[in-house]
Amino acid sequence: MANALKMPVIAFVYDRYHKATSSTPGGVELRIAYNWRVKWMSTGIRVLPREWSKKQSQVINRFDAVNLNKYLERMRQEVLRIIYDMVEERNIDIFAIPGRLNKILKKNSTFIDFFEEKAVIRKHGIGEISQGRYDLVARVLKEYGKIIEFSDLTESKIIAFDNFLLKKGIQASTRYNSYHKFLIRFIKMAQLEGIISSNPYDTLRLDHGNYDNSIDKCLSIEEVRVLLTAKMPNEHLQRVRDLFVFQCYTCMSYTDLANFDSKKIEIVNGEQVYSSRREKTNVRFTVPLLPPALAILKLYKGKLPIISNVKYNKYLKEVADVAGIDKKISTHWARHTGATLLLNAGVRIDVVAKVCGHSNTKMTEKIYAKMMPNTVVDAVKEVENKMV
Repeated sequence: MANALKMPVIAFVYDRYHKATSSTPGGVELRIAYNWRVKWMSTGIRVLPREWSKKQSQVINRFDAVNLNKYLERMRQEVLRIIYDMVEERNIDIFAIPGRLNKILKKNSTFIDFFEEKAVIRKHGIGEISQGRYDLVARVLKEYGKIIEFSDLTESKIIAFDNFLLKKGIQASTRYNSYHKFLIRFIKMAQLEGIISSNPYDTLRLDHGNYDNSIDKCLSIEEVRVLLTAKMPNEHLQRVRDLFVFQCYTCMSYTDLANFDSKKIEIVNGEQVYSSRREKTNVRFTVPLLPPALAILKLYKGKLPIISNVKYNKYLKEVADVAGIDKKISTHWARHTGATLLLNAGVRIDVVAKVCGHSNTKMTEKIYAKMMPNTVVDAVKEVENKMV
């Protein structure tokens, strides 16, 4: 009987298998020990060695440390509560704790609560812009107001949510990739934890949109040159123009542009080359720096004049007006422009994929491999004499 009343010992353990390095995060697990037996429970949190205090058993040196530690403490308290119940029942089974914990979470948590709680874990280790996407989805879900409980995850309400986004003027590809994909991700997490049994998206066919209009979000090389030489009325618009042109010649997304570090430039075969990892996917990309990009770097002494993405897009419209370009350009146009011009200039698609930081050429081909009209004409001219 004494053993039955003995309390299990619980503690958070970091990097149990000692695989973490200065650049590779390790996992945080909850260790439950009782009667010479041990049950390990994953917390879902992974941090670098410098971000974990063994003495305090908590996350440190991170901007989101407070939220992550709140999540860990809540988990610890819930597990303790289960153990206390088992003591009263005089039947301590540490291997039954995960199942009982999931039932508690299912009973006490709404889907919105679950989404926000798990988003805290999903957000750590990614850039602020990527983090903001999780906050945006949670905010729009609350605004929609019809997907709150787990029981609200039905086909009809998902379709209604899609229509709600459509009325906001959000295009199909953005609705799917920036909203539905996030819901699918968290619904699958809830399934894995046993909170829900089915996924309404399994029986739905939503419009994913397509990338066929990406050629329309691309400047021609002539327009890029006009933009590059256009005289801006003030230094502010000149800096915005220079950022856009730099993106065009490097195919960088705004996030990777904002993280640009000139110290990463190396000399390869006599040329200056910039290599880093994409903030969004952590895939490595390599960009040979062409003369226009190098000129802009020299102008700003290697430190680009970054501004917020919102202000950047706002001022780009003014830049286009000054340059006489009748297109509603935005920061992502630069990435489309650079990749499309490279492909139409004859650069191999696998090389363009490396420049863009795509893990394979399928994404490159799907989004950017569009033939510009002059490319089609030139290609036909090459075989004209052979055909007549």
